[in-house]
Amino acid sequence: MESLLAALTGDFLGTPGYFWIAFITLVVALLVFDLGILHREEHEISAKESLTLYSFYVFIALLFGVWVWWARGAQAGLEFYTGYLIEQSLAMDNMFVIATIFGFLGIPRLYQHRVLFWGILGVIAFRAILIGVGAALVHTFEPILFFFGAFLVFTGIRMFKHQDEEPDMEANPILNFLRRHFRITNTLHGRNFTVRQTDPKTGKLALYLTPLAVALIMVEIVDVIFAVDSVPAVFAVTQDTFIVYTSNIFAILGLRALYFALAAAMNRFRYLQISLAIVLVLIGIKIFLVPLGIKIDTLLSLVTTISILAGGVLYSLYKTRNEPNISAAEDPKQGQLEP
Repeated sequence: MESLLAALTGDFLGTPGYFWIAFITLVVALLVFDLGILHREEHEISAKESLTLYSFYVFIALLFGVWVWWARGAQAGLEFYTGYLIEQSLAMDNMFVIATIFGFLGIPRLYQHRVLFWGILGVIAFRAILIGVGAALVHTFEPILFFFGAFLVFTGIRMFKHQDEEPDMEANPILNFLRRHFRITNTLHGRNFTVRQTDPKTGKLALYLTPLAVALIMVEIVDVIFAVDSVPAVFAVTQDTFIVYTSNIFAILGLRALYFALAAAMNRFRYLQISLAIVLVLIGIKIFLVPLGIKIDTLLSLVTTISILAGGVLYSLYKTRNEPNISAAEDPKQGQLEP
């Protein structure tokens, strides 16, 4: 009993154990509710359902932030909300890449939620590793923040310069690697990620990946790539591992729910990438200043990020107000997966 009490009250990565247990319990409950109740039977998720589910996840994240604020103080609460918003902003671009992957591989809306749901499990694990490594680097060698800041500024400038470029899926190195090293079916096999069928070369039964599995693998790898930008950005707000990790996970949970609403009108957010590039550059400058002892107020960072993101969304909607909504499924740049 004493050892259990010590584990709950003792610190893990600078935070009492019961904070981590409460967070993990909440995330598991949300995932069980999502898959076991809301999506027990697969169906096409409408934009309205997507927005409703997103609102629910935002509400849970806001409540969690209130608890952090109450239990750990106003500064910790502000840091959580700022980190949450920054991750939501920067991960928004990730949603458009995911839509491109689904469109190219011909993944129907019916099965897209299945890929995104199982992808969350990978996000939880990979983000923990990346944030753990990042926290260790920052605590042992604070000047690493100079590198983080410079990298974010460079990424923001590069994003601004290449804002109009479409991802070339045919030349995608991840897809080409999978094609070379795995057996892949030409068509979907329902909701299955793998299937056993006869290998034409050997005449024996062999395990094949389906396009659904290829989509899952690519979504996971793309998330890791995008996390290289977003995780250092949250370290500009705080070096508290608990705040960085929880704000990341809640943001990703919400965005995966919002995906279907975004995918229904991809063309309406044409100028959003400009605002994301600006956010990256500003955060890069902010994190570059931390080792110099110059810290920008967290509330100011929160308000600035909200303003820039809202400006990008509103400007995009205004400029495309006369255009019909074009979903990812209707995008003509779809291809066919070949083994």
